[in-house]
Amino acid sequence: MTPTGLSTDVSTTAKRTVLISGASIAGPALAYWLHRYGFAVTVVEKAGALRGGGYPIDVRGTATEVVRRMGILPRLRDAHIDSRRCTFLDADGSALASVDPRAVDGSVEGQHLEVSRGDLAAALHAIVRDDVEFLFGDSIDTLDQSERGVDVTLHSGQRRTFDLVFGADGMHSHTRASLFGPEEQFHRYLGYCFAIFTMPNTLGLSRELVLWNTPGKAAALYAVGDNDEVHAFLNFHRAEVPLHVLRNPGAQRDLVATVFADAGWEVPAMVGAMRDADDLFFDTAGQIRMPHWSRGRVALVGDAAYAPSFLTGQGSSLALVGAYMLADALARNQDHTAAFAAYERDLREFVAMNQALVDNGAARLFPTTVGALEQRNTMLRDLVTMPASPAQPAHSALTLPDFPDRARNGHEGAVDRSR
Repeated sequence: MTPTGLSTDVSTTAKRTVLISGASIAGPALAYWLHRYGFAVTVVEKAGALRGGGYPIDVRGTATEVVRRMGILPRLRDAHIDSRRCTFLDADGSALASVDPRAVDGSVEGQHLEVSRGDLAAALHAIVRDDVEFLFGDSIDTLDQSERGVDVTLHSGQRRTFDLVFGADGMHSHTRASLFGPEEQFHRYLGYCFAIFTMPNTLGLSRELVLWNTPGKAAALYAVGDNDEVHAFLNFHRAEVPLHVLRNPGAQRDLVATVFADAGWEVPAMVGAMRDADDLFFDTAGQIRMPHWSRGRVALVGDAAYAPSFLTGQGSSLALVGAYMLADALARNQDHTAAFAAYERDLREFVAMNQALVDNGAARLFPTTVGALEQRNTMLRDLVTMPASPAQPAHSALTLPDFPDRARNGHEGAVDRSR
């Protein structure tokens, strides 16, 4: 016992201490809100520094309100890509239809931002870097939970104890694996593999996406500005997960090259650029579906808990909203068990609606049969002459709670500190 009669349990200290694994989107967003609610926050990130650049991501609907409350909406609007058109090509490379991107994804002007992943990560980091401890070039090795807290051993050998630990370390989360077991039991494979990389902008594209399709195969070039490089994307249907290539970059390149060996348009040049790319990212399209997002004093947020897949375009938005809701639950509940229960109760329906987008047409851009491709093409021709698609209800299905009373001051109309 201490002189005051209190135990030395860390949960009784003035500030609860937390460790967040992951410094991409969900991690810094959670760090921001937890710091605002009075927690002492440490973020550990495996990469040696903040990762810049990256493919374009979307912030839509409810997530737009989250970034407004964080004060970074002006900076993200400045970085908004504002794509002008999306052109679909036949197998021979001839233009099938050119449409407004919003006609395809159901986004609403003023409620949709598209920025590079690096721009969003940098904006989030900028508003927490002076208030939160960052440990770059390190990661969690072991977690040992007790009534006292969570004893953490980092890869560097450092050992520390925290009240709570959060896994914001992505779809292939090490935190999740150490706590709940292998990824396979939570992974829902959606039947596609994809490769993303950058290559020279030889076609002179500007603020536009060009997408080529044949049944079960797609190739896209995306110019986010008037740059010398474009984002290249090769996507193909595969009935089973190609397990033999997942940890072998050479085998990944060989598989993609084999699948697209007979493709037309600019695909041969894309395959050649992929062979030499130093930023190749290969993965399968999938979701993470878990019955529970926490165990004891450890909880998951973002892709680690409920990745919706790139087919929905909602990964970053779910990460931002999930971070807000988790921090809000902890601010309202001193007991972490009650907080984690509230987090799951209040967010799960929103997650389910957005994950269900893959079953409600989100994969229509990548038809796997001749018949499905013809149906998709008919839809695109109609879009040329019809109004834009209505707003996707799943994007804005959740109304954010107001700030807890003890944390209200200084939040509404937050000043942009991200510059």
